[in-house]
Amino acid sequence: MSNPTTTKTYFAPGRVNLIGEHLDYNGGLVLPAALTIGITATYTTRPDNKIILHSATHPLQKEIDLADPIIFDPKNDWTNYPLGVINQLIKENHFVGGCEIVYSSNLPEGSGLSSSAAIEVLTAYLLLKQTEQNISLSWLAGLCKQVENEFVGMQCGIMDQFAIARGKAENAILLNCTNLDYSYIPFELNNYRLLILNSKKPRSLIHSKYNERKSESDEALRILQATSSIQNLCEASFPQLDLILDETIKKRARHVITESLRVKEAVKALRFNDLSTFGRLMNASHTSMKNDYEITGLEMDTLAEEAQKLKGCLGARMTGGGFGGCAIALVHEDAISEFNHILTFKYHAATGLNCEIYVSEIGNGVEEKL
Repeated sequence: MSNPTTTKTYFAPGRVNLIGEHLDYNGGLVLPAALTIGITATYTTRPDNKIILHSATHPLQKEIDLADPIIFDPKNDWTNYPLGVINQLIKENHFVGGCEIVYSSNLPEGSGLSSSAAIEVLTAYLLLKQTEQNISLSWLAGLCKQVENEFVGMQCGIMDQFAIARGKAENAILLNCTNLDYSYIPFELNNYRLLILNSKKPRSLIHSKYNERKSESDEALRILQATSSIQNLCEASFPQLDLILDETIKKRARHVITESLRVKEAVKALRFNDLSTFGRLMNASHTSMKNDYEITGLEMDTLAEEAQKLKGCLGARMTGGGFGGCAIALVHEDAISEFNHILTFKYHAATGLNCEIYVSEIGNGVEEKL
């Protein structure tokens, strides 16, 4: 007698990084948070050895036989992320059975809110949940990072996957990307709101430029390790910058060093509920990403810098990998309507694009929807 078909639903959020950009692969502290928007997946068992992947928002679907090798193929588009997870789970001897998975997302397309990490964490979690109950979420985040690095070829750190796996409502996560020590930092905004400013700029350079910045940071570390025992670039100090003669490499290192200090100051500000200081640190972070790490561009600079000028805004910065995507802004609830109106107008005037602005809530990490 065949087993009855079972259907279950799971959810993984997108993430926003409050501060600490491009520090995860440099071994530093970061301060991400999970959102309440993300990707939902409906999982249905199959009696055979096939997995079928569908999306409610993409026409491409993919069918594989678990007996066949799984390889990365650009033509597989979005399905490369779940395929990479399936491949890695099989390699590590976790049971993966035949099933049909239908994904649906309410994350804005190409927004830099980590849809790729969300679908990775979601796929790993739902597949593991069928046979294993005690899943280490930190280990799961590491597995998904490995998929991104080795299967997809994106040399990211672990921040996105970790925040999506371990998110907690109304809290940011202070994560040490070297040893995965973490703590929850209450994100209490009082009469302020965190706005997501979607540039609607396609992030076409993200893979190549992201890997380029990783390589430049590695080069800075290599130079400094010739005369010191630092383990990662976030441990470097200002005087050591003089040891780097190449101006581009020096700028990349300066961003990492200053951004690392800003994360520590931001956590202190949040613990004292000092949102004004937190906002100033957001502004300084954006300036560093613009001038030293050079990952912003006209669209992100317009969003962040015009937002910073508006009434009721304590701070604004690009968030995510860069070269498009989203910025975030801390805005008083009474000023949101006027803020949205003016920023939308100024952004369109400068770029010809129509941005989207919405209030974000901080939510929980990956979970089964009962």
